[in-house]
Amino acid sequence: MEKIVKGKAFIFGANIDTDQIYPGRYLELTDPKEVGKHALEGADPNLVKEFKPGDIIVASTNFGCGSSREQAAITLKAIEVGAILADSFARIFYRNAINLGIPLVVCPKIHGMVKKGDALRVDLVTGQVINETTGAKAQAQPLSDYVVKILQSGGIKPLIRKQIGADV
Repeated sequence: MEKIVKGKAFIFGANIDTDQIYPGRYLELTDPKEVGKHALEGADPNLVKEFKPGDIIVASTNFGCGSSREQAAITLKAIEVGAILADSFARIFYRNAINLGIPLVVCPKIHGMVKKGDALRVDLVTGQVINETTGAKAQAQPLSDYVVKILQSGGIKPLIRKQIGADV
């Protein structure tokens, strides 16, 4: 895991739910590459055409609300999102994403300081966010040491495997 994430911003509003992140009609898909083709399709059908690995999603409040469907986080991992910044996250989505190794950063009022396409620089350890396009700065909540450890391991399962010495 990179402690500094740089990428182009893709902007979403409030209450982006898990069905918008990964529409239910695709739940039968299991291959992550196929799953990734539908990332945020319910909110922006063109996202996957423009999104590059490492790019950053910025949202307003309550990102990931709705069902506890883990596929919503899986689809974002499949497109190799660099980080997701939002004013707030739904609790279950937050844990699902962190457990899969996706950096989620709570950054109050971030939604108002970024436009689509802006270049962002996010320090996951200190919480400093810089909009390199405009020069605007924000202070996000730094990630806890334990969350950083999960992300550095690539997710909760790889971390646990490493801790118990499993080769599985």
